[in-house]
Amino acid sequence: MRITARVDYAVRAALELAAVAPEALTAERIATTQGIPSRFLQTILGDLQHARLVTSQRGREGGYRLALPPSEISIARVMRVEQGFLAEVHGKRPEDVAYPGAASTLASVWVAAREGYRRVLEEVTLADVVAGKLPAHAAELVALEDAWRSFGDAPGA
Repeated sequence: MRITARVDYAVRAALELAAVAPEALTAERIATTQGIPSRFLQTILGDLQHARLVTSQRGREGGYRLALPPSEISIARVMRVEQGFLAEVHGKRPEDVAYPGAASTLASVWVAAREGYRRVLEEVTLADVVAGKLPAHAAELVALEDAWRSFGDAPGA
């Protein structure tokens, strides 16, 4: 699993907006709170506006706010704004790749991996994360001891 800085920043910015919804926050406040470079954040907020997940308002009471309730915005939806497909192989969707010989079933592995990834990211909303309460499926996965270890980590390390 690879989460780019851009995707991480977009989700964190959306979470800040979710935490105050339906109120607005300035880009400066989001950048300061989350430690996101301001110029980078401006671009991300523009992307989120273009995707109609965020709106902006100028003036004293201005700033950015979510265009939808936080309970209607999945983590996957925010991620797709910045990276397109949740999973890709050489720029293609996993179901669009084909391999010869011994690797002929590999595309099925990529499709299965994407489905597991998608099940969590589509199910968890901004509201869930802000509330600190994940849906049952995601909470069960987090509760697994091995979930907190990276490949190669020794047990108990």
